[in-house]
Amino acid sequence: MNTHRTPRRLVSRAATAAALATALGLTAVPTATAAPPAAPLAARPTGLDGGWHRDGLHLTAAENKKVDGFVARARRAERTISPEVRAAARISHAELVGFDQRLKSPDSLKRKVATRLRETPGQTVDAALRTINDAVRFTLQWPAGTYSQGVHTAAGLLSAWGNDSARWTNTWNRPAGYKAINSVWRAPRSGQLFEVQFHTPESKAAQLETHKLYEEQRLPGTPPARVRELQEQQNAIFAAVPVPPGAERLTAPARRLSPDPARRLPAPAHAPAG
Repeated sequence: MNTHRTPRRLVSRAATAAALATALGLTAVPTATAAPPAAPLAARPTGLDGGWHRDGLHLTAAENKKVDGFVARARRAERTISPEVRAAARISHAELVGFDQRLKSPDSLKRKVATRLRETPGQTVDAALRTINDAVRFTLQWPAGTYSQGVHTAAGLLSAWGNDSARWTNTWNRPAGYKAINSVWRAPRSGQLFEVQFHTPESKAAQLETHKLYEEQRLPGTPPARVRELQEQQNAIFAAVPVPPGAERLTAPARRLSPDPARRLPAPAHAPAG
């Protein structure tokens, strides 16, 4: 071991721990904005066979039970993920949009899993659940003028606190369709995947406006001609969204195989040039 570097490492760890503790203390989730206690999973209505049935989609009793277990694990993990996301939002001067919807509903998750099982015959419910990355999800929003620096800072903080960047989808440079950055992270303690969307007010408004169109588009029974029509409508709405300076060049922080929550915080002052 290089003993000359040990004091610097100790100072860095102490400074980082203090910064994170301060941020989390400043951004504890207020009771008024916390999600209301959910009914016990077992009390939710299911089919007479113990399965789940909606709109031509279904899960067997065994599949339904596995999704309920997945939901319970996501809820436990959210308790440690949310304070860090709130801290990153505060430090990067982001608006945290729709925080009370940070947990995807059990019914929505079951619809998603059942749709994937229907689309991929032979796939197991465990395999389908491994593809779910938005059971816990957040949206951070900045005005276009500060968007790129805000994303750079918030993503850097999440990475510095030990969250592994599992996926980064930047669609600002696409000629048509959805515009924003959707990122997926893996929490270091629980291993829970969670989604963070980075928006401007205009891109978030377009997402909300196109939500019903998107929901209809992905229904199993939607005819191909209608699917194309719905996509064209969404394209027209997103085409009107201004692209923030430098947004199309934003990339994810470097992934680390063994995240160190105590590593030094990145300097927030530098963002990709506009």
